[in-house]
Amino acid sequence: MTTTATHTDHDTIPERVLCVAFALRETSWKLGLTTGHGHKPRERSMAARHRAGGLQEIAPAKKRCGLPESASVVSCDEAGREGCWLHRFLQAQGIRNHGGDSASIEVNRRKRRATSDGLDVRKLVSMLIRFHHGAGDVWRVGHVPTVEAEDGRHLHRDLETLKQERARTTTRIKGLLRSQGVRLTS
Repeated sequence: MTTTATHTDHDTIPERVLCVAFALRETSWKLGLTTGHGHKPRERSMAARHRAGGLQEIAPAKKRCGLPESASVVSCDEAGREGCWLHRFLQAQGIRNHGGDSASIEVNRRKRRATSDGLDVRKLVSMLIRFHHGAGDVWRVGHVPTVEAEDGRHLHRDLETLKQERARTTTRIKGLLRSQGVRLTS
């Protein structure tokens, strides 16, 4: 005798969403777009900080994955010195964004690991899928400060940069003067 299991509770079927991972670099960004595990991510490159370019990739990715235009989108990026403007922009577009703390992203520490934008974006999209399906221990979600608090941090960082530049320039000038036989007493 065989028995078949029937599922009557439709609430257990997870909503199909488009998962978008951003691998951010100085001059270019790499996007990974997929609907879940078992689906190879669609990878796209774009110019860094090109807001419209990222949004333009979402509609074709939804169509390619068989999602309706109204399907939800979740995204992630490594929270870092780029700031939180991308997070705020994506939230304003109705995209749920998670800024993963880069120090909490899992890596194999026993061996050297190859790195490239493609590998990074595939790793991020895989972690986003796991996080979206309830694995809360995948990474620590970074805290998004207010605009004022973020501006305050930038002022502090700018001051530190200027102090380092001043020290570097002073040392260089003193070295050039010494090479010409000029001694400074201070």
